[in-house]
Amino acid sequence: MFYKIFMLVMVPALAIGWFLYWRWTKKMEEEAKNRPKPVSKQLKKTRQEVSDWAQKMANFESPAEQARKRKLEQEKKREEEEKKRQQEKER
Repeated sequence: MFYKIFMLVMVPALAIGWFLYWRWTKKMEEEAKNRPKPVSKQLKKTRQEVSDWAQKMANFESPAEQARKRKLEQEKKREEEEKKRQQEKER
């Protein structure tokens, strides 16, 4: 007799407890979705590294561009040397 009364009380209490636990976990999951995620120091470091990399890529010159610039500089030096030689000849 005592067992029947115990089961009549405890089974609904257990069901109510599991239901409340389920609701509480669902509420916590929703709050976790709405909460902004903290930015870790590692992520900040990574963002800085990406920013540095982007700056390097903006300033990047291909080997062909570097060769073209060197060639232009050499041509300018030659022209200056020729002008100096011509000025010396005129004197």
